[in-house]
Amino acid sequence: MNLRQVWIVDFGSQYTQLITRKTRELGYSCEIITYEESLECWNKGEKPSAIVLSGGPLSISADDNDYSFYFEEDIPLMGICYGMQIICRELGGKVEKGVSGEYGKANIHFTQGHQVDGCCKDLNVWMSHFDHVSVPPENFDVILESKNNFIAGIKHNTKGILGYQFHPEVDHTEYGKELLEYFYKGLARLNKDWSTKEMLAKASEVVTNVGRTKVLCAFSGGVDSLVAATLAEKSLGDDLHCFFVDNGLLRPQDHHHIKLLQKETNLNIEIINASKDFHDKTAGIEDPEKKRKAIGVTFIETFERKVHEYEEQKGIAFTHLLQGTLYPDVIESTSPHKKGGKSVTIKSHHNVGGLPEKMKLELLEPLRFLFKDEVRALGKELGLNPAWVHRHPFPGPGIGVRVLGELNPGSIKCVQLSDQILFEEMHNFELYDKIWQAFTVFLPVNTVGVKGDGRAYENVMCIRLVNSTDGMTATWCDVPYPFMDKVSSRITNEVSGITRVVYDVTSKPPGTIEWE
Repeated sequence: MNLRQVWIVDFGSQYTQLITRKTRELGYSCEIITYEESLECWNKGEKPSAIVLSGGPLSISADDNDYSFYFEEDIPLMGICYGMQIICRELGGKVEKGVSGEYGKANIHFTQGHQVDGCCKDLNVWMSHFDHVSVPPENFDVILESKNNFIAGIKHNTKGILGYQFHPEVDHTEYGKELLEYFYKGLARLNKDWSTKEMLAKASEVVTNVGRTKVLCAFSGGVDSLVAATLAEKSLGDDLHCFFVDNGLLRPQDHHHIKLLQKETNLNIEIINASKDFHDKTAGIEDPEKKRKAIGVTFIETFERKVHEYEEQKGIAFTHLLQGTLYPDVIESTSPHKKGGKSVTIKSHHNVGGLPEKMKLELLEPLRFLFKDEVRALGKELGLNPAWVHRHPFPGPGIGVRVLGELNPGSIKCVQLSDQILFEEMHNFELYDKIWQAFTVFLPVNTVGVKGDGRAYENVMCIRLVNSTDGMTATWCDVPYPFMDKVSSRITNEVSGITRVVYDVTSKPPGTIEWE
């Protein structure tokens, strides 16, 4: 799947994924790539139509990489923050260590004779840097300055090379899309090649390339696996077998949803009850990463047994495993540092990574380079029920990552009941469609309370409500007080063992959406 009209070279910025999303929203195909990967591709003769150098946490003075190959040909190039400093250093400008940095919101203005269509002369932008460009390279104009006279933007006089010291990709920056479009359309002169129809064609191509073969689908019923399976079914028909694994870590609404999909779609969905296996494999495990890995391994073992069963009893030999893996899953699970990048693994995802060789199945991941909002758009294009397309995300490990510490039937039941109450009240208050993801988390913390005139010493349940578009960033939801009051009251009264309810007001970053 080649999405490389634009290379977005990642130097470890927390905002690199936002550059990708904003670029696609503007209609241009792109992919995140590390410096080493870009060098390797370049040496093979693979070159993009434009290059974006991301921001990064390091000082340019400590960077001894050779970036000269980016400038060997007249390929349009945009540098953001650290990326602009790379441009200046490589082309003979001067980058200095700052006496004081610029972080957060800042005001900048266009210099005399420079302007970008659709933008005001003065802009509020998001800065995050310490080093700064003190002297631009020869043949570059300073097009933007900050109030404290720092150079905020530069442009080559004749070539398509542009630098922004701030972050146009974040929502905090005014006219961010216009500033990005100035590069893609005005300087790079790219043709728009990214749309829902293009996404559908690219994703479908991944499936059709395998031909008519037997495919096993790891099916959760969420929008990701549903869209992936619907895509595959159009090509494979009855050769696609969807296995829904009941791992004992589901909610009542999940069981109802799967039965509805069995009834109302053309998908061949088989429910596998593996609750005991998951309980046995996670028993005694408290560390969240070990718990995720144990759940992931058990999923694979469950599928492996099913594969052998089909081979021995039905004579069906599967060749591929279809998964609804998304780009954020890949980004968070794969550390670019191992490939020469500068980011680190945040957490592993149960559906990302290789399979045991003995399974002899190839991974089939048609959505691997898409964000959640793009998958929802794909679902609409496929004609899926809007309620299914906009269903709140639910992680593969399920309640396994919503019970902190060791899993046990009691704590799992608490989350199931609390979640049921939370979702009932979201619908009652007409909030479901206004919230991107909602769930409760069991905290193994005992607090003192009063129930029935007696002392209670019981656990805490946390409510987590966030809004997001792709899962890469998220903000907590400001919901009506009567709603929170009703949910809290019902949980403490109806869920045995819960004395206290708290609300998580942490955005992502610095937190992740899930607690584990």
